[in-house]
Amino acid sequence: MPVLLAPSIFAADFGILREQLAMIEAGGADLIHVDVMDGHFVPNLTMGPVIVEAIRRNTRLPLDVHLMISEPDRYLQAFFDAGGSRLAVHLETVPHLHRTIQAIKKLGAEAGVAINPATPVEALTDIAPDLDHVLVMSVNPGFSGQTFIPRSESKIRRVRELLTRAGSAAGIGVDGGVDAANAGRLVVAGATYLVAGTALFREPDLPRAIQALRAAATAGAAA
Repeated sequence: MPVLLAPSIFAADFGILREQLAMIEAGGADLIHVDVMDGHFVPNLTMGPVIVEAIRRNTRLPLDVHLMISEPDRYLQAFFDAGGSRLAVHLETVPHLHRTIQAIKKLGAEAGVAINPATPVEALTDIAPDLDHVLVMSVNPGFSGQTFIPRSESKIRRVRELLTRAGSAAGIGVDGGVDAANAGRLVVAGATYLVAGTALFREPDLPRAIQALRAAATAGAAA
């Protein structure tokens, strides 16, 4: 299965957002990763449904919406209506996770769960069969440009083992500090989609940066 690339729009220049969305498409990305932060669950504020809707109007790529917010159940409908085709909530924020995942699926979106670096993989055990994807945070969420936490590689392996035991074909994403230097190793560990922000948008040639990340991920998949 090809590895999916999901540039994080959080790291983009919103002054030229339409142009950067076009460059993402030109580079061959598969998804647009949309980080939604509320200043409560994480110490930062980003975008709401209105901005997500604007992104949706300016790209044909699916929107992978990552809800780093408290009480995400209140906003599932709004972000789905804004154009999110994949919605991920943080395990740490949801008291009734099974109900939340079923609510996402009822909307017609793919349902995912994100886990913070300090959250044990075993916390996914009872929800694993219901998931479409798991997002492993390889930095503490809230800010772009952080350094990849090396232990995340082994964590990806443990998530893959847990999903396999559960009979789940859910994908595994990695978010935080992903770049061409570690992409191959992450794929070998079990990642099926990679979220990258600063590593892509800091480059002067965004399409070429996406293609370089693709080459690194593909090399890992072939290893």
